[in-house]
Amino acid sequence: MRAWRLHTWGEAPELVEVPVPVPSGEQLLLRVEAAGLCHSDLHIMDAAPGQLPYELPFTLGHEVVGTVVAAGDAVRQPWLGRRVAVHGVWSCGRCRQCRRGRDNYCSELTGPIGNGIGYDGGLADYLLVPAARHLVPADDADPVALAPLTDAGLTAQHALRAAGTDLRGATVVVIGIGGLGHLALQLLARQEPVCVVGVDPRAEARALGLRLGADAVVASTADAAEWLEGGHHGSGADVVLDFVGAQETIDAAARILAPGGRVSVVGSAGGRLTVAKGGDLPRGWGFVAPFWGPHQDLADVVALARTGGVHARTETYTLAEAMTAYDRLRQGLVQGRAVVSSRA
Repeated sequence: MRAWRLHTWGEAPELVEVPVPVPSGEQLLLRVEAAGLCHSDLHIMDAAPGQLPYELPFTLGHEVVGTVVAAGDAVRQPWLGRRVAVHGVWSCGRCRQCRRGRDNYCSELTGPIGNGIGYDGGLADYLLVPAARHLVPADDADPVALAPLTDAGLTAQHALRAAGTDLRGATVVVIGIGGLGHLALQLLARQEPVCVVGVDPRAEARALGLRLGADAVVASTADAAEWLEGGHHGSGADVVLDFVGAQETIDAAARILAPGGRVSVVGSAGGRLTVAKGGDLPRGWGFVAPFWGPHQDLADVVALARTGGVHARTETYTLAEAMTAYDRLRQGLVQGRAVVSSRA
């Protein structure tokens, strides 16, 4: 089979021929129908030797939807022929966090995380999954539309829940209306906030934000602060979802927070924040940096997708065109999410 494998840190992956895996025990083999591409892939490619706790080589691709075509003899449920979404956090299923339904924070994940992140991923014709607990049934879903939701949709969903506050009647600021932010806006529409403000310097992204239900869209965090201070539903934001994570956006999130407000930092653009009790932040502040999302959140996102409750904007490519898609992603040219499709 064909697979995009990373052989050297700091260099691009190579499309090579490798044997099709044979499942045993609890393993399942998927024929990959769609694999989303993500900025996390670029971070992995660009990493310096020793920066990440993964051994080379391995196949990229952590946003995967496929059909089960073979299973090991210990697989009990009849999975053969079913379309599934892959939960990319390959947790142990035994530790305290896993038993609490917080498998994205599995205590055993001290090295590789899952498919495409240390283990062989789905940017290939087939993917071997270690156990059925990492799968979510998606029989009647569109694989291209669903694949990016296994990361972008799941991460946005978990970021909302990690904020730890009831969003009904809340004022919410979404920084970055990109691959994750445009999904967060769709998820927010189901939470009944009183006001949603989107922030993005790109005119097209702001237009998308309005179409997705934002009450206002502005070009900068400074504009968001001015809009909030103008008396729109009260001063400050109850929740800030920062899908950029740059120094400017994190600093701005702290400035526009209302008393008792929460900031959920999802983006990884290198920003830092120093906090202190009784400092400049409003009373009752809270900052979280959620990681991906648990299996149950993915099941919820898949259910929403199947009923039209959330939909990712996508650009499709063939497997052979994956590096072209990555180049567009690196240049900021991808509209929504890039997806490699077996049907492209």
